[in-house]
Amino acid sequence: MYSTEERPVLVVTEAADVTADMVIAELNRRNVPVVRFNPSDIGTGLTVSARFGTCPALVAGQVRTPSRTADLTRVRAVYWRRPIWPTFEDSGMDADDARFAAAQVRYGLGGTLYALDGALWVNHPLREAAADYKPAQLATAQRLGLPVPPTIVTNDLDDARQFIASHDQVIYKTLRWTPVEHDGVQVTGWADPVTAAELDESVLVTPHLFQARIDKIADVRVLIVGDRTFAVRIDSGLLDWRRDYSALSYTVVELPDQLNRLLHAYLKSAGLASGSFDLAIDRAGKPWWLELNPTGQWAWLEEATGLQMSAAFADLLTQGENPLDRHRAAPA
Repeated sequence: MYSTEERPVLVVTEAADVTADMVIAELNRRNVPVVRFNPSDIGTGLTVSARFGTCPALVAGQVRTPSRTADLTRVRAVYWRRPIWPTFEDSGMDADDARFAAAQVRYGLGGTLYALDGALWVNHPLREAAADYKPAQLATAQRLGLPVPPTIVTNDLDDARQFIASHDQVIYKTLRWTPVEHDGVQVTGWADPVTAAELDESVLVTPHLFQARIDKIADVRVLIVGDRTFAVRIDSGLLDWRRDYSALSYTVVELPDQLNRLLHAYLKSAGLASGSFDLAIDRAGKPWWLELNPTGQWAWLEEATGLQMSAAFADLLTQGENPLDRHRAAPA
């Protein structure tokens, strides 16, 4: 238990989150109090009690776990990682009651946390959700001047075939990663080559993302944490390097100033304090936009390169403000 005078950091994530563990270890080294929980712990493992309209603070009350209590008026920062919301499917409730209970948790606990005033969010879930739409990402990247591969999002079979025919090579990418199982085996949506002949009427069921393939020589994963940038070149020879981590080699690189500024501008426009960007480097050395993952994994890159990514997160969460917000507030 920590003193009520101290300002805790809330870490909201699933139980088995090695990335969050690394950041918590860094916060512990700084003697910053941490209250970690998962929304699915609601009940004896997690209680919330929030009051509105009864004191100067916009929201007052507590979030409690079996070992920690956080005063909602003193929360320094919220590290929103990969929380799991309860579904109550195994609770014995009927389906309607389970849906009702799940909604009350999401809008009760979630709404209370979203109302916290003065806490730094890394990242606020509402802004994170808005930033997760790939078509919006492509438009934002293009607006900022980042090179974007020719792309179509469509469920029109003729349009899809015409797009593929107009480009040398085209890949298909999922619009959002979604856990899917076929015959008990989890299926992952990799970026895959696609031809016009492979398409059929099933394209009509849902929008698909088709993109001109960049003749790349490498990928770059860029992690931005507040005003800090970590960039790692990934060499693999694979179209989608996530298919085989054992085939990857890593090199720490420094981004050109203009590219670095554009990526920071992207996060600022999205209202995010952190994000992981994926870029493809073509044979001329030109970086191409691929996507932003607001909660992209980075722990393996710290282990492989020694970059102090977890320390950067701990620094940001400890200061309790986004330096980008500070810059915006500064007089001209």
